[in-house]
Amino acid sequence: MSTPTIPSVNGTATDTVVMKFGGTSVADAGRIKRAAARIVKKREAGQRVVVVLSARGKETDRLIADALEISDRPAPREMDMLLSTGERVSCALAAMAINDLGHQAISLTGSQAGIVTDTSHTKARILDVRADRILEALDQDRIVLVAGFQGVSTAKDVTTLGRGGSDTTAVALAAAVGADVCEIYTDVPGVFSADPRVEPHAKKLDVVSFEEMLEMSSSGAGVLQLRSVEYARTHGVRIHCRSSFDDVPGTWVVSEAEAEAANAPRTADNTKENKVENPLITAVTHSTVEARITLAGVPDTPGAAGQIATALADKGVNVDMIIQNEPPQDGARADMSFTVPRDDVRAAEEALAPVVSDLGIRELRTEPEMGKVSIVGAGMKTHPGVAAQVFTVLGEHGINIEMISTSPIRISCVVPGAQVPEAVRALHGAFGLSGEDTIRPEQPFGEFS
Repeated sequence: MSTPTIPSVNGTATDTVVMKFGGTSVADAGRIKRAAARIVKKREAGQRVVVVLSARGKETDRLIADALEISDRPAPREMDMLLSTGERVSCALAAMAINDLGHQAISLTGSQAGIVTDTSHTKARILDVRADRILEALDQDRIVLVAGFQGVSTAKDVTTLGRGGSDTTAVALAAAVGADVCEIYTDVPGVFSADPRVEPHAKKLDVVSFEEMLEMSSSGAGVLQLRSVEYARTHGVRIHCRSSFDDVPGTWVVSEAEAEAANAPRTADNTKENKVENPLITAVTHSTVEARITLAGVPDTPGAAGQIATALADKGVNVDMIIQNEPPQDGARADMSFTVPRDDVRAAEEALAPVVSDLGIRELRTEPEMGKVSIVGAGMKTHPGVAAQVFTVLGEHGINIEMISTSPIRISCVVPGAQVPEAVRALHGAFGLSGEDTIRPEQPFGEFS
């Protein structure tokens, strides 16, 4: 079976490369020095290098724990001030290591690098990247290290981009400096057909389209942050997700046309099944951090659903699946259920409290132990019967489907949290995704940092 290759622009190496290293890649002094050596090697190969670093290891979690020792509900602005320090430490230490290797390096905070965000603390969105200082340093033959996960708001406050925000920092910088490729170095060799901790026969994917990766990230795959993939698709930045511990090619995330062209040899060589007649599924993803909220007795009147959704949006609560039953008769009340991240349950309850009172909703119920399993694949668009196979397979394994959500290339099912691993393995096998063991199940996998 031939290996898909992604050509560089005009067949040559790009002039500028952005390299992002996650927390496990800079967890201690030895790993920082190893990352520095890899950065220097790239510079000595003739490329201009911009580097984005995450906080070391579990540093962000430690800072959050410190805050919670002081306050049960830390002020979001001050949380951003606190959490932004972890990435700055990583950058300063890596710059020291690079300088010791005989190259000039400069470390910059997000604000110094020109990353401008909105004013939403702890979950800010990038509005602009004013990369003049980075480009000036590159022209001076320096390696530029930028603290990931952070920026400065239009109100001149320090902001952070949310969990996994360093990925978004890296992609945004790649777009701003004209880098053709953004290399994301992490603790795994690439993107897999399932989480190998759950399905040890998962296989590494050589090439994935932006559309597929968006669906995978939104439905639980923890290798790349959703917003980083959105930014990459919008700005045409190709991502190469690879291991920080070896030089083996990883997974390319590219346009749909480029992914189809790169994967064509793999499809032609596949003698196990006829790809014309069978749906092409790329991956099975899952999440065990879902909670379901049910509002019983919602008035069947225009505007009620909008009032509920607006209250949640104003609190920054991200709603995923929504189901509302049809009342049996005019004037009767309906039940509405939706899923939210488990960490947002308290914020959702606070947001909904006045709405429950205003609309006379009978009851608000929370079920915190839900899970979600999804199948993703561009081939689903032209192959009917995929949903029927998903439902049949889960039914044969005694897994009850609580909620269903679909897109042209994804089917997601909310199931009891305890049954998620079985659901992943069943679907992975049913759609023929299994390969040989590629990673030990106990090895860390795709942890955001």
